[in-house]
Amino acid sequence: MTEYTFYSTCVGWPHPAYEEGGLSDMISEALDISRRAFIANVGLERLRQLEKDLGYEPHWTKGLTMAQDFHVSYHRSALYGRRVYFVKWSGIEHVFVPDDFKPPDSKREADPTILAFGG
Repeated sequence: MTEYTFYSTCVGWPHPAYEEGGLSDMISEALDISRRAFIANVGLERLRQLEKDLGYEPHWTKGLTMAQDFHVSYHRSALYGRRVYFVKWSGIEHVFVPDDFKPPDSKREADPTILAFGG
């Protein structure tokens, strides 16, 4: 089974957002999936780290968990031709890529304005 790891958010995206097969295409071609499907593919431990980083509680008796937050959605898509999974939280995509993911060399420099508003 392919292992996935957190790569980046759309806000800090390290590549031009609108290049072919990149962030913009990944978002527009994404399929909604269940939390269960996300965990089955990415792994609970990898998601738990993101939940902790975003301030969620590990159990509902201690406060809000990510699983309870109806503003969070889970997605499957492709990034530069590779299957990826992402969580959309507060309008920000948190992208998980295969452990052996190597993005193509970009021919353009990333535009910080596009990254800030195009994510």
